[in-house]
Amino acid sequence: MRAQFVWPLALAAGVAGVAVAARAVLPLPFTAVPVSLQGLAVLLTGGLFGAGVGAGAMVVYLALGALGVPVFAGGGSGLTHLLGPTGGYLFAFPLAAFVTGRIAERGKPLRCLSGAALGMALLHLVGLTWLAIATGRPLSSAVAGLGPVAWSDLAKVLVATLVLWQFAGTLRPRA
Repeated sequence: MRAQFVWPLALAAGVAGVAVAARAVLPLPFTAVPVSLQGLAVLLTGGLFGAGVGAGAMVVYLALGALGVPVFAGGGSGLTHLLGPTGGYLFAFPLAAFVTGRIAERGKPLRCLSGAALGMALLHLVGLTWLAIATGRPLSSAVAGLGPVAWSDLAKVLVATLVLWQFAGTLRPRA
């Protein structure tokens, strides 16, 4: 009986975690996509709360942002963010949280690393493809802009790996 009250709290915590992480933003002059802590929060949400709750939290997060709640990077909101150059990253959040949660669910170090790395790769795959289409530039141009942020994303993957290795499975709501 307790689990039915726990998963809404986990879902809310996931939404809140990504919304708070979206406030930590470093705009870059050469790209429309700022560096933020959202990617780390997405990986942690999926890995800590599980694939289903993590993906669900990201869908709720996107819905809140679309409805005008200022939860996107730098306090942004609205359909312009979802349909603009950064929309691909946002739309990839549920998939990245789900994949990270599914792979890292047992808390083994290699699985945690694989889940976090694949989750981050999915964010970039969808995000960069969308960015190229939205800006009308070749995909190679969008990928070239990834170079300067690759180090921060590697750090996010490593932090997520360490946290998930220590805590994966402990915060997952049980059915």
